[in-house]
Amino acid sequence: MSELITAELVDLDLSAETKDAAARSLAERMAAHGRVTDLEGFLADVAAREAQMPTGLDGGIGIPHCRSTHVTEPTLAFGRSAAGIDFGAPDGPADLIFLIAAPAGGDADHLSILSTLARQLMDESFTGALRSATEAERTAALIRGDAPAEEPPAEEPAADARPEAAPAPEPAPEPQPAPGSAPAAPFRIVAITSCPTGIAHTYMAAESLEKAGQAAGVELFVETQGSAGFKRLDPQLVADADGVIFAHDVEVREKERFAGKPTVDVGVKAGINRPAALIAEVRQKAERGEVAAPARAAAPMDKDADTGDGFATRLRKWLMTGVSYMVPFVAAGGLLIALAFAIGGYTINKAPSVADHFLWTESTSWAALLFQIGSVAFGFLVPVLAGFIAYGMADRPGLVPGFVGGAIALTINAGFLGGLIAGLLAGAVVMAIQRVTIPTVLRGIMPVVVIPLISSAIVGFLMFLVIGKPIAALQKGLTDWLSGLTGANAIILGVILGLMMCFDLGGPLNKVAYAFAVGGLANPNEGSLKVMAAVMAAGMVPPLAMALATTVRGRLFTKAERENGKAAWVLGASFITEGAIPFAAADPLRVIPAAMAGGAVTGALSMAFGCTLRAPHGGIFVVPLIGQPFVYLLAIAAGTGVSAGLVILLKGLGKPPRTGAADASADGGAEVTVAA
Repeated sequence: MSELITAELVDLDLSAETKDAAARSLAERMAAHGRVTDLEGFLADVAAREAQMPTGLDGGIGIPHCRSTHVTEPTLAFGRSAAGIDFGAPDGPADLIFLIAAPAGGDADHLSILSTLARQLMDESFTGALRSATEAERTAALIRGDAPAEEPPAEEPAADARPEAAPAPEPAPEPQPAPGSAPAAPFRIVAITSCPTGIAHTYMAAESLEKAGQAAGVELFVETQGSAGFKRLDPQLVADADGVIFAHDVEVREKERFAGKPTVDVGVKAGINRPAALIAEVRQKAERGEVAAPARAAAPMDKDADTGDGFATRLRKWLMTGVSYMVPFVAAGGLLIALAFAIGGYTINKAPSVADHFLWTESTSWAALLFQIGSVAFGFLVPVLAGFIAYGMADRPGLVPGFVGGAIALTINAGFLGGLIAGLLAGAVVMAIQRVTIPTVLRGIMPVVVIPLISSAIVGFLMFLVIGKPIAALQKGLTDWLSGLTGANAIILGVILGLMMCFDLGGPLNKVAYAFAVGGLANPNEGSLKVMAAVMAAGMVPPLAMALATTVRGRLFTKAERENGKAAWVLGASFITEGAIPFAAADPLRVIPAAMAGGAVTGALSMAFGCTLRAPHGGIFVVPLIGQPFVYLLAIAAGTGVSAGLVILLKGLGKPPRTGAADASADGGAEVTVAA
């Protein structure tokens, strides 16, 4: 691993006039030394982070930073501007500019180095040494911590030294204990700091608050919720705290720990710029007896969510929580059933219970055992889906009403759609109950008695008597319509299923098509096995197509996309449609239509060829369970070729080939040059 910053990444005479130009100048140094693979892509990530919140800080500091897939290793570049550059700080332009580049999956060790730098920026001797440095090598060593910061002589301040900020107002004097009494315990504060990237502002706010706490004579303990994760404050510290400060721009994780205490809740920059005022404010709230309302525990899928996530994004996360827990049941149960059919034939579903009749030497008994175990696993699909959708919304209190609602959906034949609605309903009911103010004495029994009791009763009432039957009718109508497309209209059904599988690449619509196919395996017939084959074939196409496209015309893709393309071969062959998501996220208007076109072709061909599949998952690894395997693989190859060709065509029309060292070897090592 290279050093975080070297002399080549230091510019002591940065001539840029705008923050975009400054970022570009420093980023070009990173790219020249192989730290950034795609200059334009990295600068776009920097700009996106800057758009969330200006990165200028009081004291003449600009600290643009981001995490990016275009960064090879944690890197820092430094520039010093004589004229100053506006980074949005309240006190004016910045003359010290730090560009921090962290890989998308940056390791904790290097992120802790970046946090140390952020804390150093609050030290005037450190920033003063940077302003007076004359050599790039010493500047890099100073930032790395390899050289001590030397205070500039007081009588000869540097010409570009900035005026000191106005001193913060003195905190209110501590009340003095009466003569002969024990000294009063110091006021104790716990604080949380966090910012969208979790690299710089998080740790600068922590340092600022800690220094202000020392100056004010209070005990102050900070939990930094940054990119390297977070270490929870000792629960006893939290319990003994007299007040809480939240200085954050993203949701505080596990916020419920601090309920019932005087709380000041501000943005992270307030923690950097006015820590003494925040400490004074929380002390005043404590004197007045103001406490925060009890916080609802964040649901598992919301704990790492950005505060700007809209309802549609959160809804998708909730649904995917349920699906992610359901899929192992699908795989286990479906493969057991498939093996049972392979050993004992399609009539094995009529075998008597193995608990009453089992012969150790007969293969049909073993087939019946596999089928009945798989059927039991399949019986959990809808309750698990509903239970964990509710869990994603409301944490563990949502599990009981979610499972109850899912089981009722099975009872009234509402199926997969009923389970989905029951899960959302259960989560919503629990969230509503949690918002009700409860006496302190009852809080202990709420999650284990009151919430499960009330929410299960409400969800059960609604599912049995209000919305259950209409949902069951809708589920039956949808199933009958799709089933009615078999036979003469089988090719149309294949096209529809292919489009559904490839539209959102593992999202809700994809899962509706998949659940429809899997549902037919419990009581299989020729039509349901054809549907399962078409669904899996179409779902394999998007990642395989992206892998093929990056291989054939790599120069149309970034280095990161080409690396993803290598993994997509395996993901596509394993029927993991989500392998195409990185490509769709970067270029949805080209990738998604291309994927849908290939999926439709594959679905149609699979149905036209009469291919069947007895397993719900497995990709090419379950070829022995595929009817007409050779033409089945041909259908997949045809759809893959259509999607890959279309995405190459669309990308070729939409933008010129990429240039630069990072892409020079994309097409067999031939260099690509574009005239200026």
